[in-house]
Amino acid sequence: MSVDTEVLIVGAGPVGLVAAARLHVLGIDCLVIEAEAEPSDDLRASTFHPPTLEMLDELGLAKGLIAAGLVSPTWQIRMHETGERALFDLAVLAADTRYPFRLQCEQRILCAQAEAALAGKIEVRRGVAVADVTQDEDAATVRLADGTSLRARYVIGADGAKSAVRGAIGFALDGQTYPETTILATTRFPFHDHIEGLSNVNYCWSRQGTFSLLRLPDLWRCSLYADADETVEQALSPAAIETKLQRIVPRAEPYPVDEIRPYRIHQRIVADYRRGRVLLAGDAAHLNSPSGGMGMNGGIHDAVNLTAKLAAVLGGTDDRLLDLYTRQRQPVAKEQILAQAHRNRTRMQERDPDKRRAELAQLQAVAADPVQARAHLLKSSMIEGLRHAETIA
Repeated sequence: MSVDTEVLIVGAGPVGLVAAARLHVLGIDCLVIEAEAEPSDDLRASTFHPPTLEMLDELGLAKGLIAAGLVSPTWQIRMHETGERALFDLAVLAADTRYPFRLQCEQRILCAQAEAALAGKIEVRRGVAVADVTQDEDAATVRLADGTSLRARYVIGADGAKSAVRGAIGFALDGQTYPETTILATTRFPFHDHIEGLSNVNYCWSRQGTFSLLRLPDLWRCSLYADADETVEQALSPAAIETKLQRIVPRAEPYPVDEIRPYRIHQRIVADYRRGRVLLAGDAAHLNSPSGGMGMNGGIHDAVNLTAKLAAVLGGTDDRLLDLYTRQRQPVAKEQILAQAHRNRTRMQERDPDKRRAELAQLQAVAADPVQARAHLLKSSMIEGLRHAETIA
């Protein structure tokens, strides 16, 4: 039987669109389908790490993204009431990367720019939902919700946490869901004009608990949590959000809040990223705490790794090369992305004042030592994980 495309990519988020852009550069025919009829405008990932920017640069996507975002050379962990902080400066990575900074930019910007760059080259079909996936020794067949089918040599499931592709091949995300619910609120209030020494990325301990402040070009993303005596529903009320923001910077006027969104935090991963001609990438394969901003970046790294192998296999290399994709990327997800995100989340959930102070002192010592700071930032910027993956055969 003939095929409709060499590679069918399910999901038009950052992972799926980067995979499409890479396959196009590599000369591989592909098609992208997406269940949602319109591009998502939700509050999602907003941090791009140095190696991700390098990958996007190779696709011609970094320049426009940087122009739309906010270059952030430092990030910090701080005691809110005293202003004490451990400040990490990515300048120590200047010899390791062309982009020694984090970029703060919403993932929807990358998606829009990538889709525009692919226009006329790669088709993106929207409003197309997956019902089932079957495969034989020649190709995989994706049955769609409208009753039609698409047939491809290989299928990439890049369709997120609720992946229909993952479900169709019978894979499960094993792991845990944390008990707390994070409440994301956005405001155009200029925290940087009112809190001394603030970076664009800040993880903060306070007497009432913890919060984070991440700056984007025209707003701040505030990650908040319910108080001990609040339900999540109560904490989501405008009055409760106002109370929490007033604790950060008291002001006479109410805070302008653009959007409020709750989300649960997961640490989950599939046992294998491949079943025959179907491969998973990004949130379809692994979910982690957003603390540290590694989820979307890890998914893009998956896409870059996988597409190189698919191009080689479609060019005649033995398809056992695709098993190397799991061997290289799954340990990075487990030992680097999920483990680091778990440590970040655990650190910021600490409530004991003495333990907080000891942790801050240790982090300040690391940040003050260029050798230790570089080692720490190689990990947190995801460079070390990529280097480790390259050593796995």
